[in-house]
Amino acid sequence: MALDVNLEPAVLRQAFGRFPSGIAALCARVDGVPEGIVASSFTVGVSLDPPLVMFAIQNTSRTWPELRKQPRIGVSVLASGQKDACLQIASKSADRFAALDIEYTPAGAVLLADAVLWLDCSVEAEYPAGDHQVVLLRVHGLQFEDRDSAPLVFHASEFHRLPEPSLV
Repeated sequence: MALDVNLEPAVLRQAFGRFPSGIAALCARVDGVPEGIVASSFTVGVSLDPPLVMFAIQNTSRTWPELRKQPRIGVSVLASGQKDACLQIASKSADRFAALDIEYTPAGAVLLADAVLWLDCSVEAEYPAGDHQVVLLRVHGLQFEDRDSAPLVFHASEFHRLPEPSLV
């Protein structure tokens, strides 16, 4: 097999889109109001001891410099029905949290209702990675519903739902 050596960003984006990923909203209270970003690069299980998760953020993000300064960041792994919330938080609108059902932790993390997993985190470390930063987050607390909620999945530049398991 001959591999393509065209590694232009558009080609890379299309190639990397072949790998499905979940979507997480990373949010905190900044100057009394919720701020957040969404990440399709979120990864759980980086370490169990200490409990670490990670994601990558573009160096050009205007929101991350504000979030990184907060003592706690809420991570909400979005459910399959939260596409609109994902797009709203990712937008450039003034109030990206209008009409969203959110909760604040005492330390300032912001969590979205109806997610499949909630994590209360702090920044453990950041590492330069080309045009991104790789961010390790330490987990201080978690909650998940004991139900069969499917996560929101991003694949080939589109949102998807996992198929319902078939009974054999």
